[in-house]
Amino acid sequence: MKRFVLTGAPGAGKTAILRQLELDGFCVVEEAATDIIALQQAQGVAEPWTRPSFIDAVVDLQRLRQLRASCEPNTLQFHDRSAVCTAALAAYLGYPISEGLSRELERIKSEAVFQERVFFIRNLGFITPTEARRISFEETVRFERIHEETYRNFGFEIVSVEPGSLSERVAAIKAAL
Repeated sequence: MKRFVLTGAPGAGKTAILRQLELDGFCVVEEAATDIIALQQAQGVAEPWTRPSFIDAVVDLQRLRQLRASCEPNTLQFHDRSAVCTAALAAYLGYPISEGLSRELERIKSEAVFQERVFFIRNLGFITPTEARRISFEETVRFERIHEETYRNFGFEIVSVEPGSLSERVAAIKAAL
């Protein structure tokens, strides 16, 4: 099974691209951080990302979703983020790499869970805030740099998906396959 990661800064358009790829018949796996934020906010935690335990909660849900993904054998899977993104998030938030995150990074490397080519969705030049996305555009640009550096440090090849229409971006991903 070939698993590709879609990554990039918050608000870059990863979810829209993932939805289109799903409609085009590809198997997709949702990202975890937004759902962890929504759950913890529903439990009364206004800013879950301010707690170091947030990183491990994201890692645990990412791993669970990857392991549970039910796709036809020999199909392509697209994952909205990976544990490498969570390592970038930890760096961005100033948290050390936890033991749980370290184990997951080692697992995805030793098991070659993901393809070495990562689709890096570039920012659109603006950010639309949400309850889960409370980040300025300037912070998004900094986070994008950290993301790219983290993936490169883990030995992944970056395939840039530049700003454009949804159809142009999806076409660029398909052409790179």
